Amino acid sequence: MYTRDEQRAFFELSKKYLSQDGAIAATPTAQQMEGLRRLIIYHEWRYYILNDPVVSDFEYDQLYKQLEKLEEAHPELVTPDSPTQRVSADLNSEFPEVAHLTPMLSLANSYNEEDLFDFDGQIKRLLGFAEDADIEYAVEPKFDGGSIALVYEGDRLVRAATRGNGVMGEEMTANARVIRSIPLKANFSEYGIFRVELRGEVLIRKDIFKKMNIQRAEQGLTLFANPRNTAAGGLRIKDPKEAAQRGMEAFVYTLGYAVDQNGNNVLNRFATHWESLDLLDKLGFKVPAVERKICKNIKEVVDFCHEWQEKRDTYPYEIDGMVVKINSREIQERSGYTAHHPRWAIAFKFRAKQATSKLIHVEYQVGKIGSITPVAKLEPVQLAGVTVSSVSLHNEDFIKSKDLRLGDTVLVERAGDVIPYIVKPMEELRDGSEQPIEFPRYCPINDTKTPVALVREEDEAAWRCPTCVCGAQDLQRIIFHVSKDAMDIEGMGKSIIERFFDLGWIRTIADVYNLDYEQIADLEGFGKKSAENLRKNIEKAKQNPIQRLLHSLSIHHLGKKVSKLLAAEIQHVLDLKNWTLEDFTHIKDVGPIVAENVMLWFQNEKNIALLEEMEALGVNLKQTDEDRPKARVTEGPFAGKTILFTGTLQKMGRKEAQEKAESLGAKNISAVSSNLNILVVGEAAGSKLKKAQELGTVQILTEDEFLQLIDGAAS
Repeated sequence: MYTRDEQRAFFELSKKYLSQDGAIAATPTAQQMEGLRRLIIYHEWRYYILNDPVVSDFEYDQLYKQLEKLEEAHPELVTPDSPTQRVSADLNSEFPEVAHLTPMLSLANSYNEEDLFDFDGQIKRLLGFAEDADIEYAVEPKFDGGSIALVYEGDRLVRAATRGNGVMGEEMTANARVIRSIPLKANFSEYGIFRVELRGEVLIRKDIFKKMNIQRAEQGLTLFANPRNTAAGGLRIKDPKEAAQRGMEAFVYTLGYAVDQNGNNVLNRFATHWESLDLLDKLGFKVPAVERKICKNIKEVVDFCHEWQEKRDTYPYEIDGMVVKINSREIQERSGYTAHHPRWAIAFKFRAKQATSKLIHVEYQVGKIGSITPVAKLEPVQLAGVTVSSVSLHNEDFIKSKDLRLGDTVLVERAGDVIPYIVKPMEELRDGSEQPIEFPRYCPINDTKTPVALVREEDEAAWRCPTCVCGAQDLQRIIFHVSKDAMDIEGMGKSIIERFFDLGWIRTIADVYNLDYEQIADLEGFGKKSAENLRKNIEKAKQNPIQRLLHSLSIHHLGKKVSKLLAAEIQHVLDLKNWTLEDFTHIKDVGPIVAENVMLWFQNEKNIALLEEMEALGVNLKQTDEDRPKARVTEGPFAGKTILFTGTLQKMGRKEAQEKAESLGAKNISAVSSNLNILVVGEAAGSKLKKAQELGTVQILTEDEFLQLIDGAAS
């Protein structure tokens, strides 16, 4: 329909109209209006006919709105074929850690309506519902801010915490108190609730965020990147007065935990998720209002999600999708949980926001095991609230599969509105000046006179530098060694390591434990207090369990899981230097590849000398209690049994009961099935008791009988 030259011209025209200088004047000519109309029609063709857009949804909306505005002001220039005349067919470690009352699990994700229909079908199959049965869902926005857990006790806010890792979060009650949409007192006691944990999201309204950045620009301050990071960062500011200036608000979207004064679970007093939201609304919390809906079936869910996908940009807050939850709490309980997410909820993620930019050149980065990663350097482009100028190209195969070339105009999106990703080159816009990307065959980082040829293993995608002579890999290993996933040395991030490396103070991971703190105190930006805090954090890290130390050594393929398995088998890290391949592979889940890598690492005398130096500097190399595997209970009435609690327990909370059962060898599961061995029933046991009775294979215990068995097992 359009030639390559026409498409290139339309692309250039789009950039012109989307730029501030290219906007049509308030008094346009008929020719200008026609040009804008033709441009929009072209983009509709690309989107609706080819399903291959060359501008983002936002950029298209800007062009369309420009036309609407001009036609409204000049109705005499409206033509019957105008697009507007057609009805259109998206843990800051400085705060103490606290345990959430119940885990803050993640959500499974969906990206299209097929995923939502599959989710609905899985629930029906899991629960034995008819294929054509209707399940009622509650649908609400998936807010894009900082997650928060609020604990109220005796009607008063007693604690607020970030999500953290889902089990432990960072306590930041002082900052939560300055958020005016969070009540300091709420009358939960009127509903028989003594202690409650709410889940929510802290946000900054988009117009307030814009004003904040205007003010910062006037003051010569660095601009905030986007509302999400600004809100999440506001939760972790040390000074609550400064946090109060962020203009943060909090939406509460679920009642995660609720007990009465006796510790009995009272969540079952709310038949539906919707009822609990209505309660929170009555108590003065900010909850989703017009943007939430009860849908009688999955078809209504799909329609509602699509509706919000289209109007997301008009919403005052950043949202990146919709959350779909089974409304009935009883069906939620029957559906249960995985270790990662509830089975009864799913997130519908909006289409990733896209933009176009030019691929200027490619830089190469070296990793801790020598992997060479190409990084595309782009003309800076605004994308989903942030400026993107660098995008990982992953490896040589990725570049070849996309046929990327230097000088290409590329389509960029942020997967899940987070990670920048190059979707494709715009081949129709090529003019012949583009050049192929030649992946290096010698280490591109090496700045010495000794070239090192890269190697690529047969079953791996990455090219690696096998022998580092320039120190680049050493730097990356040190950065990883101190990171949160490894030795977790607080206050010693990437920039600090790079600074110390440039000063020549650190060349190996052992040097981390032999720093001159008086020298550090004299550095700009430090001082005696900062240097002393760093010393304390390093001393603390020296006592880490050896599973952390093993993981921190950057041995190829050695992750957290296998590090823990190895730590449980040795008394001292240096025991591994005498292990054979068979010693490694006799451990379940330790494969031959990682086994050989670890064995070769411990056969290298330089590595052994490094560990000996670290031990001499006080780093723990001996097995700790944390490294030792917990003794497995093999005897008793609960050993090896699956167990489920239902109804309201009178003499202990459900969590306490689950922990007691687990300590005696039981495994807690979330639903009645043929896999269930024991069901413990409290008051108002409901459908789970009935289903267990129908199965006839489940041992059913009252709470008193359960306690008697516990006492007998403990004696």
